[in-house]
Amino acid sequence: MAKVIATISLKGGVGKTTVTGGLAEFMSAEFGQRVLLIDLDSQINLTTMMISEERWFELNTNGRTLATLFSDAVNHTEYFRLDEAIERGVSPVKRVTTVDLLASSLDLIEVQEELSALRVEARVPGGGTDFLRQAIAPVIDFYDYVLIDCPPNIGPVTLNGLAAADAFIIPTIPDVLSTYGIPQIQTRVRKFGEEIGRSIVELGVVITKYKANSAVHRSTTKRLRRDPTIQHVLPSYINEANSIAAAAEFASYGTLKTKYGTAGQFDQFRALTMDVMTEAQEKIR
Repeated sequence: MAKVIATISLKGGVGKTTVTGGLAEFMSAEFGQRVLLIDLDSQINLTTMMISEERWFELNTNGRTLATLFSDAVNHTEYFRLDEAIERGVSPVKRVTTVDLLASSLDLIEVQEELSALRVEARVPGGGTDFLRQAIAPVIDFYDYVLIDCPPNIGPVTLNGLAAADAFIIPTIPDVLSTYGIPQIQTRVRKFGEEIGRSIVELGVVITKYKANSAVHRSTTKRLRRDPTIQHVLPSYINEANSIAAAAEFASYGTLKTKYGTAGQFDQFRALTMDVMTEAQEKIR
């Protein structure tokens, strides 16, 4: 059965989506893993990182995104078809051949408000947080990993991602504003785990956009590693680099080195992927 990992942050711009997509591509090309990407963020950045905007528009027009799944839940309809919604063999990198995608939609913005009403009014079992887990259950055994890109909030869509997840990672830039929300994430995930009757394991904090010449970044990273409330800061981190930023755009690449960078960036992302997989193997039961 797949190990299901949610990526969550309360602050935008920390590289959450790039980390999620990069992990999937490296798991596939470097470690031969079968990966399902689930884009729950209504900004659709992970979706357009893996497929073109034109392809996303086609999927969205035909109701083949996760907005249809949640719309069905709200409206008691049955339009969502999992086998049609899974976009297979995504990624613009030729060597990445075992990554599939459940695409997001801008329509999730409106659907999230309706899901919130379901949860507040307690009109469905589990408060409306189990729709995603139930939907992907038929295919979960086909994959080694499922990576869920959650929106930057703790709303009902994110809770659906957490309810489906075994574990989570928290990407953060090592500065005051980006790290401020980490305790809130930890507390909310723990309480939600108690609510649904099982723990969601914290694999660790992922340091992103690191600047070695920044005193703030160096001191914040040290503080995070010494903080007893943070279970683990993954040893590998991602430096700030133009090539990493550009990797979030859809463009054809021959190799991961071409996409992520040859000046150490490829090695950093590969090492981070190994860290995440190691933590998952040790902590997810």
